[in-house]
Amino acid sequence: MTETTDKALFEAAEAIRAKAYAPYSRFQVGAAILADDGKIYSGANIENAAYPQGNCAEASAISAMIAGGGKRITRIYVTGPGSAPVTPCGGCRQRIREFADLDVEIISHGVDGEPLVRTLDQLLPYSFGPEYLPK
Repeated sequence: MTETTDKALFEAAEAIRAKAYAPYSRFQVGAAILADDGKIYSGANIENAAYPQGNCAEASAISAMIAGGGKRITRIYVTGPGSAPVTPCGGCRQRIREFADLDVEIISHGVDGEPLVRTLDQLLPYSFGPEYLPK
């Protein structure tokens, strides 16, 4: 991946993070996906007073990718507040698994710290994916 692409992904994740709707947790998260069509799709977390009804940033970005015509994730950035890297939750790791190969890198950032770079396989070992289902 090029430095220019990584910079664009980080900037897209940060720009959408500023638009997150997080009135309850005040924990704004942004995600930016580089898809197989070469486009960047982004999404922010959207909370709801009925907590289970919200959307994570990664799920929002995946929805934007599918709506925009992308089919596969080739790289993903996740950004959040603070210095610790903000990694996808377990549910989002499984959502990413649906649309990404196991060697796809997920770059997690806290705004003030160093990024954490891990493959999907490292974040979700021994995962269950679509290839296990009969066709």
